[in-house]
Amino acid sequence: MRRTRILTAVLALSAGLLAGSPPAIAAETASKSVSIAADTYTWKNARIDGGGFVPGIVFNRKEQDLAYARTDIGGAYRWVESSKTWTPLLDSVGWDDWGHTGVVSLASDSVDPNKVYVAAGTYTNSWDPGNGAILRSADRGASWQKTDLPFKLGGNMPGRGMGERLAVDPNRNSVLYLGAPSGKGLWRSTDSGVTWSQVTNFPNVGTYVADPSDTSGYSSDNQGIVWVTFDESTGTSGSATKTLYVGVADKDNAVYRSTDAGATWSRVAGQPTGYLAHKGVLDATNGHLYLSYSDKGGPYDGGKGQLWRYATATGAWTNISPVAEADTYYGFSGLTVDRQDPGTVMATAYSSWWPDTQIFRSTDSGATWTRAWDYTSYPNRSNRYTMDVSSSPWLTWGANPSPPEQTPKLGWMTEALEIDPFDSDRMMYGTGATIYGTENLGNWDSGSQFTIKPMVRGLEETAVLDLASPPSGAPLLSALGDIGGFRHTDLTKVPSMMFTSPNFTTTTSLDYAESNPNTVVRVGNLDSGPHIAFSTDNGANWFAGTDPSGVSGGGTVAAASDGSRFVWSPAGAGVQYTTGFGTSWQAAGGIPADAIVESDRVDPRTFYGFKSGKFYVSTDGGATFTASSATGLPSGDSVRFKALPGVKGDIWLAGGATDGAYGLWHSTDGGATWTKLSGVEQADTIGFGKAATGASYQTLYTSAKIGGVRGIFRSTDKGASWTRLNDDAHQWGWTGAAITGDPRVYGRVYVATNGRGVIYGDSSDTGGGGGGGGTDPGPEPAGACAVTYKVTNEWSGGFQADVRLSNTGTSAWTGWSLGWTFPNGQTIAQLWNADHTQSGSAVTARNISWNGGVAAGSSVGFGFTGSWSGTNGRPTAFKLGDQSCTVT
Repeated sequence: MRRTRILTAVLALSAGLLAGSPPAIAAETASKSVSIAADTYTWKNARIDGGGFVPGIVFNRKEQDLAYARTDIGGAYRWVESSKTWTPLLDSVGWDDWGHTGVVSLASDSVDPNKVYVAAGTYTNSWDPGNGAILRSADRGASWQKTDLPFKLGGNMPGRGMGERLAVDPNRNSVLYLGAPSGKGLWRSTDSGVTWSQVTNFPNVGTYVADPSDTSGYSSDNQGIVWVTFDESTGTSGSATKTLYVGVADKDNAVYRSTDAGATWSRVAGQPTGYLAHKGVLDATNGHLYLSYSDKGGPYDGGKGQLWRYATATGAWTNISPVAEADTYYGFSGLTVDRQDPGTVMATAYSSWWPDTQIFRSTDSGATWTRAWDYTSYPNRSNRYTMDVSSSPWLTWGANPSPPEQTPKLGWMTEALEIDPFDSDRMMYGTGATIYGTENLGNWDSGSQFTIKPMVRGLEETAVLDLASPPSGAPLLSALGDIGGFRHTDLTKVPSMMFTSPNFTTTTSLDYAESNPNTVVRVGNLDSGPHIAFSTDNGANWFAGTDPSGVSGGGTVAAASDGSRFVWSPAGAGVQYTTGFGTSWQAAGGIPADAIVESDRVDPRTFYGFKSGKFYVSTDGGATFTASSATGLPSGDSVRFKALPGVKGDIWLAGGATDGAYGLWHSTDGGATWTKLSGVEQADTIGFGKAATGASYQTLYTSAKIGGVRGIFRSTDKGASWTRLNDDAHQWGWTGAAITGDPRVYGRVYVATNGRGVIYGDSSDTGGGGGGGGTDPGPEPAGACAVTYKVTNEWSGGFQADVRLSNTGTSAWTGWSLGWTFPNGQTIAQLWNADHTQSGSAVTARNISWNGGVAAGSSVGFGFTGSWSGTNGRPTAFKLGDQSCTVT
């Protein structure tokens, strides 16, 4: 049962609004001290397919196959029939307007199908500093014009599944109506959405609030006016429709009508009371207005409900509920009429969490009903449908429930339900995680089963809290709201399952051991159970750790560079450390609770922390921390920092706020001193990727404001110059949670969004080094060398080893090439922190561009996994070029 969408969306924002989300940005003078270039990038999603709540699906009534979907925090999408996919429409929403990625309503013009409108805004309380807006497009969402509203809209507020609040007059399409929340009333435009004015004589602004005691303003907001429906039969082309109905969040006065094109309004007589009308769908052919009612606003709550039919000609009301009120434990919301056969109507029990949602269907205008599933003999079920989730296999949640529950579920939070107006066999409905649909719905009535499949490809709606791209194994590990996170072995394919054992509702942080990337740790939120999990196979499989006392949430976590220990800063308890895999924990000293923690990527006993402007360092494996004397860092906690792989004590820190220190800082001495990059006005994330060809330092990536421009930036020269990677068409709202490059592919960057999933970009700049190679060995090193070869893990047919090459001579190396021969024919499968070739049993490992320099008395390490059979003997001789090394 997934009821955490609002919580995780808020937490995704609290990972943002409370820790780095865009505040109101004051005007600044563009920096003149930084060089900015541009690159052409190709942007895609790491495929998850869905992952969030889809509260609205809208079909155009004039043009076949033209459909839209709206999401609560992830923008709007248009259906592409040729590929059976969705294309995103609001990626151009920028940092300052991040709230406009929340869509509370969408309207497609049935007179001019090229026109589409969006009512945008995420929160009506202080979490969203900006007002709502009406976005209008004359090219089906390819481009937009905006009209700012004098009030906020709530695409991620309670009641967001009701609607649609935005509607276009089907006879005079220059007229639009918008139902507003927060007591702002009903609004109208007569110039195709360019300007808006309040309908001052509309008699009711709404009364219903979910929780009047909520001091945050989230659940205590008046849900307002929730839908507008036109009776197209009461108008002619070019003249305003005379009769329209408006739904209001008021249990005693839910439905109003105008019969004079909005000049006057009255409460519809005889209507039922005690419920909220979630939807009002009109069948103009038969003169029926159908209404779905619930005792709550949704999308999570709802314990009772009814369905009603109103005869528009006679004013007669008929209770057509498929279940007696006393037998409901849910409310009704999803509601649709078959436009090819208007006597057919369908509805959903949106808040039937257990054992499943329910869908009802009537072919006689609600006189009788059948159900998507029925009990045979409890707890056994008979389904009218089959489900095929092979395209999104994670929708089973890896569950194995007992009857009457099944997996995958038919759905939950099913407030969007639409029969294609041109095809009675096609239906789509939204859930809390995906869009499901069928193309043989007619089988329902014939007695055979219809097939339900995900119809969600291209629609990506996850809030991303953390990202990691290890040097070996899967290229991407993600920490997500609501559905935990994934291990992507192929960015173009949907992973088979999210992280399980345990399934966190939200993963707040993850990390891997730099020199042992098979060791991975993640922490997150869970209603009950442990809040930490470990993997020893690069995130493919997991086992739960043990919580220290008092833990209430995931917080942040760091893995030692060799995976030997972990430091955890959970919610509800102070910073903790452990050796091994968290069977017991001890409190860390010298660091405050809720500090952000990270590890040094070279020294396994060095960890770092940050809290309220202070940087902390531990050199004893997390047992004790000491505050750095450095000053001038951001005073708040809107900070992300990372230590550079391969170089001890090299740290980059991004964050701040416009009312104080804000930007990007660099330390090369473990946080003792910091240098602020003068050319970076604001920065919120920092990450590293494969170095460019010829570069001696890894590539930096950041979501930042540089040269007066907000964007995603890359630097190949330690921040001396920057390249903007995205453009104004690819901004994705707020991108301040996480960023990382790929250590194996030059130019590839992974960007965390708050509702548009994981975006990754690939560069057209092949001159930067491309995706392969990257070696820069330079001249052969001279002087003495020593090698330590250690098998760190061994299993039947496989093993993992670490190699450390030490410069025991007197001169620095600018590149290195180490060769050896396996005594038993072992084969390397994957190798990290070096490039390698293997011919038979002979192996040569070479430095990559960022770790070729090895000072006298220093060392460099790399690791690999391999296969063996019979015997796994250790190499006995190593050569640095032509020079033999001491084996220790």
